[in-house]
Amino acid sequence: MNARSLAFTLLISGACLLTEGCHAPGKPTVQAESARPDHVLDFKTLYRQNCAACHGENGKNGATISLADPVYLAFAGVDTIQRITASGVPGTSMPPFGKGAGGMLTDQQIAVIANGTIRTWGAPVGITPLPYASAGPADVTKGAASYSTFCARCHGPDGIGIKGNEMHTGSIVDPAYLALVSDQYLRSTIVVGRPELGMPDWRSDLSPPESRAMTNEEVTNVVAWLASHRTATPGQPYQQSSLGITSGDKYE
Repeated sequence: MNARSLAFTLLISGACLLTEGCHAPGKPTVQAESARPDHVLDFKTLYRQNCAACHGENGKNGATISLADPVYLAFAGVDTIQRITASGVPGTSMPPFGKGAGGMLTDQQIAVIANGTIRTWGAPVGITPLPYASAGPADVTKGAASYSTFCARCHGPDGIGIKGNEMHTGSIVDPAYLALVSDQYLRSTIVVGRPELGMPDWRSDLSPPESRAMTNEEVTNVVAWLASHRTATPGQPYQQSSLGITSGDKYE
């Protein structure tokens, strides 16, 4: 290398050291570095990665209960949301997200999701729903009567739904459906409604003389009536198939 080439090389090397655009081969830039998954504490990021698939992109219009619902947030409260997010709901499609229960999120991340949900879609002052969990014994017979009063006009007298030009609802007593949801899910749905689907909350929108809110006892009894339609093995018997699956087999 002649003197002119050496001088040019040294000049370029010096310029690189004075700028952010030149780095040693293979060394990542500051911009390229990303936080470890367990260090992410941004609510929007955590919600999008862990919750949006079931609860909807913006907390609603998902496959399950809307979180962007002030009535539900007042009903559940931050402690319940945090507990369910961390531990999941056994027997349902709600998995545990907390590391202590086999998930991938830290306690701090779980708290960010719970508090961020309340902060983002907050509960309005003045709404005091029924207790989150039911208390006391349930009466299936009384539940059938309360169902007839408050629910039958939309879900049909037997709960199998209504199909017509002005209303189309599916069965809420189908054993396959009931196998996918818990009693608490049924209670939550009755108390907070499904506003995105036009379903009113426990305060009802019936005409007189039934234009009153459901009582805690009535909600508890309706849940018991719905749960009485569950079967131990919904969907059976299964047919013999080329995969060798026979009656009684289940997918894991």
